[in-house]
Amino acid sequence: MKIFFEKLSKYIGDNIKLLIDRPDSIYCFRLQKDRVFYMSEKIMKHAGNLPRKNLLSLGTCFGKFTKSHKFKLHVTALEYLAPYAKFKIWLKPSAEQQFLYANHIMKSGLGRITEGTQKYQGVVVYNMADLPLGFGVAAKSTQECRHADPMTIVCFHQSDIGDYIRSEDTLI
Repeated sequence: MKIFFEKLSKYIGDNIKLLIDRPDSIYCFRLQKDRVFYMSEKIMKHAGNLPRKNLLSLGTCFGKFTKSHKFKLHVTALEYLAPYAKFKIWLKPSAEQQFLYANHIMKSGLGRITEGTQKYQGVVVYNMADLPLGFGVAAKSTQECRHADPMTIVCFHQSDIGDYIRSEDTLI
């Protein structure tokens, strides 16, 4: 689970505490069949009455561990990560569709970027209307983006809301 929390902190930093200690209830993360789920403690206690082998899904799937023990964040975590994101990238309307087809973000499609974004920092990608579209990793820092060529990649694609359609069989 240490790998999971390191990956999560790339996107939301110290705000992980806000995911767990929420005003409405206490929430937690649970590992089930190499997948990490986010749920309230109330749901977790109810699920304790069921045998683990009969449990398919529990709460919201944040991602899964690969066979090489790396963690892949799923798009299902986007609605929970977006409000707490430290670093953000906004896309121009012309670049939205390219990003939703799993392409990296070019400088020409960059609308705005959070000041102080470091190279290889986890970012949440928004459209200009502040709708979260997905997340990625910054390929360039904020300073490097200012002087970059329009065809330079500024953000590597990780996941987007188009994944719901492209990989609906494997998300859960």
